[in-house]
Amino acid sequence: MRSSVLSLSSARDAYSASSRLPTPPTSSAAVPGPLERAVASALPTRLRPADLLRLTDEGAEDVLAGRYDHLLPSNGIWPADERWAARLLTDDEVDVWLISWTPGKSTELHDHAGSLGALTVLSGALSEFRWNGTELRRRILAAGDQASFPIGWVHDVMRAPAQSVAGSTSESIDPALLEPTLSVHAYSPPLTAMSYYDVTGHGTLRRTRTVLTDQPEGDM
Repeated sequence: MRSSVLSLSSARDAYSASSRLPTPPTSSAAVPGPLERAVASALPTRLRPADLLRLTDEGAEDVLAGRYDHLLPSNGIWPADERWAARLLTDDEVDVWLISWTPGKSTELHDHAGSLGALTVLSGALSEFRWNGTELRRRILAAGDQASFPIGWVHDVMRAPAQSVAGSTSESIDPALLEPTLSVHAYSPPLTAMSYYDVTGHGTLRRTRTVLTDQPEGDM
């Protein structure tokens, strides 16, 4: 494995130990009911959130195994000023991306237009600020954590500050443990547009712009 991912060696065990991918259902539970079939037929893709979660989990394992070393920064140094991304897989149904996150750089509050999404945190930790209809709610996604995003999901994502990862405990987090902060994302259908929002003083969302893009989580 190249020097780009040597710093992930200690994250490998943490990722494996904390992975929360659910156990696949038995054959009887895998048969969708009428409501599930109706919902699935109304979506713009045949893939479901569980499928995207599995794809991001498999992508994270492949990155750790060195199968995508040829896509990583050639100089072995992760960008420190801006987010960086590499497309791992793509076809007509889904795009899978590896994203490197830098301190203090957020995606801005956005949606994914007509695409479903999911992510798996590979190393470090992310802060997600999600609009719940009345306010923004924050959660921390650490290595091994996963999240899926239905159509209409509006959120802002950034690398979690070290103090927020430590939480309310007296323990301090060495910022070096968050280097690099990596996550694998899947979108189905592949991204074509994103809208951006502000929260108004009346507790509502105001769309500020819509852009055509195939880049994950905003411009890199």
